[in-house]
Amino acid sequence: MNDLFHIGQTGLSAYKTALSAIGDNVANAETPGYSRRSVHMKQLNVFSARSVTYREESLFAGVEAFSVERAWDAFRAADARLAASSAGSAATRKQWLTSLETALDDGPAGIGQTITGFFNAAQTLSATPRDIPSRVAMLAKLDEFTMAVRRTSDGIDRLSDSVTTAAQGEVDALNLDIQALAKVNSALRQSTPGNNARAALEDQRDSLIDSIATRIDVSVAVDETGAATLTLARASGVTLLDPAFASVVGVVPALDGRLSLELYANGTTVPLPATGGTLAGLTEVAANLADRRNELTSMVTDFMNAINTWSQAGLDRAGNPGAPMLTMAAGLQSLTLVTTDPAAIAAASAGAENGNLLTLDTLRGVQGIEQRWTAMVTSHAHILSATNAEDKAATNRRDNAYAALDEVTGVDPDREAAELMRYQKAYEGAARIIQVARETVDSILNLF
Repeated sequence: MNDLFHIGQTGLSAYKTALSAIGDNVANAETPGYSRRSVHMKQLNVFSARSVTYREESLFAGVEAFSVERAWDAFRAADARLAASSAGSAATRKQWLTSLETALDDGPAGIGQTITGFFNAAQTLSATPRDIPSRVAMLAKLDEFTMAVRRTSDGIDRLSDSVTTAAQGEVDALNLDIQALAKVNSALRQSTPGNNARAALEDQRDSLIDSIATRIDVSVAVDETGAATLTLARASGVTLLDPAFASVVGVVPALDGRLSLELYANGTTVPLPATGGTLAGLTEVAANLADRRNELTSMVTDFMNAINTWSQAGLDRAGNPGAPMLTMAAGLQSLTLVTTDPAAIAAASAGAENGNLLTLDTLRGVQGIEQRWTAMVTSHAHILSATNAEDKAATNRRDNAYAALDEVTGVDPDREAAELMRYQKAYEGAARIIQVARETVDSILNLF
């Protein structure tokens, strides 16, 4: 009779654990990073020796909830992290390159159209070279050009500063995740496998790894204790986290706004190549911004020197040699118009009142600022278009990869409902065993 009570009691305990796991699954069905729990059970046996034959027998003694396991697929998880890293890089580049396209304003107030307006005003003036309103209009267009250059340069500089700030924020978040993962690793080494607390730690570990992977591409190795070691993907010998230490990542901005990453570990500093994730996207965008700034500086400097040389080759309205029209003492932000006097325009040459103006069109060739600006804007448009296509493809791949992982780790309400009914019946059966045992004992006692 004691065996019946024991069988019923072990059944109640085991099925209660199973019902609790199902309750956790249902409650966390929409919780990010949660992996479905399942309870593994085993039969309890006792061995007894009969006094007559001395033959050992195995007797059923109930059931035990052996372990709580989380659903997981390491291969699908690694594929999802790789996809998330690629998507993070593409999305970051799309975001900032779109902002750069806005800064490279190609509208009516942009560099391209204002410089074209300047050349058109010069052509109008060449028909009536002594006309003051036409001279005023030409100077006004050149001043609009300088304002467009300063505005574009300011936009690029602001974007560069914002990218640096964003990179520092991503690095800070990455370091916090690495430190948190080191603590989870320590807790996993001290935990007992096969219980709900251990499964929760493993969920936390994998969520942190996913967060790290969106920022920088990593390879993951999990040891027998469940602790994770992180190395930089596609780069040998670069370890971000292992059982002995947690590295610290730093971002180093160059004078021109370019960014590089460094890894501080065991008292040494080594370069950290960004092979994926948002940090790779930010370093690439920073380099793109620096290239655009250098390209713009080169074309504006060349145009300023050309227009000043042109002006000095002519004569102003009073017959004096022309003076420089533009100055740029300290970068693009300092580009300004030297004079506002319309009579200072060197429209004439030694033989004609519009002779020098007629030579101004020679500055509009293949190497002129108009075509160089158009080429730069067009090049950036192609890069952005390719980035948009890459972002769309990478996002789809990431979503598909996580959907494949969710097929293994996700919670299916229909399945949980079926399991709930099954374990409820089993629980009721175990309770019925105890009830039958009690009723049997009562019936025996009532015989006396």
